[in-house]
Amino acid sequence: MAAVTLKDVAERAGVSIKTVSNVVRDAPRVSEATRTRVMRAVQELGYRPNPSARRLRTGRSGLIALAVPDLATPYFAELAHHVRTEAAALGFTVLIEETLGDTKEELRLATGVGASLLDGVILSPLHVSPDELALVTDQFPLVLLGERSYEGDRVVADHVLIDNVAAAREATAHLAGLGRTRIAAIGVDKAGSATSRQRLEGFQQALHDAGLTYDPRLAPQIKDFDRGNGLRAMRALAQLPKGQRPDAVFCFSDLLAVGARRALHEADLTIPGDVALAGVDGSEEARYGTPSLTSVVPDKAAIASLAVKCLVDRVRAEDPPPFEVHVAPHWLEVRESSGGEREPLEP
Repeated sequence: MAAVTLKDVAERAGVSIKTVSNVVRDAPRVSEATRTRVMRAVQELGYRPNPSARRLRTGRSGLIALAVPDLATPYFAELAHHVRTEAAALGFTVLIEETLGDTKEELRLATGVGASLLDGVILSPLHVSPDELALVTDQFPLVLLGERSYEGDRVVADHVLIDNVAAAREATAHLAGLGRTRIAAIGVDKAGSATSRQRLEGFQQALHDAGLTYDPRLAPQIKDFDRGNGLRAMRALAQLPKGQRPDAVFCFSDLLAVGARRALHEADLTIPGDVALAGVDGSEEARYGTPSLTSVVPDKAAIASLAVKCLVDRVRAEDPPPFEVHVAPHWLEVRESSGGEREPLEP
């Protein structure tokens, strides 16, 4: 069977081809009645947009990619939802890629190699270096997410992030403000990632501000920011003699905090009575567990909006502007794990 065309849809809906094109691209200034009629014709005829044809007409396919390290991580799953929503509002479709932190895969996506239909990529890198990125970011539209692993004023691509040092400092200061004096940190990774370094820096700043001393014995090294590593690290901390055991723990991710919460339950230590607990990510998992977890909440909707807008502006620009760094908001939500009140949850 011949492929269904815009003309076919236009004839079925009784509108112009231009109107069908506007509806398919989710362009503004189309009445709801017309949009409904066109979409009914699209569904009845089984019309599917042709990215190759669109690229021939406009030089663009309308496809962008979001590449993240791990789709099983709630933070990235929630972020992907917001990116897809923001992109759809601008007439773009999002392909989701999982890099698993592989350097070669991150670099492949950063350059658009093997993805000729992509207009651009939003990439959350773990291991590709700034020097490698600097060689390719003027050749393909790219926006980076997450921590900057380079210093000074050097900017190798548009970058959207939160202030990780400030986020960690605020969470730790909250724990210190509860009167806790032996505050542990779970999230010092062996690879020395930018995320880990920055959150450790904020943690240490808050200890200093509170007149507390950083004790490396209360900062066990981990491999990944996942539940299992949080469980193992907290088990080790819980086995310390009572006078050396922490009375509060700042975890560098909510998943680490979830694992730590399980280990404290196993050790018959109460939260927050014996040990207050806080994490980072503002995940739904943090809200729905028992006790609910205090967490630093990055504004994921704002991160997605900034990233998509930056990328689309660069895709559409004839003369791309200089790269910029955009800092998205974050805030601390105090919940039961550090003395907050129980949050009423809708079923």
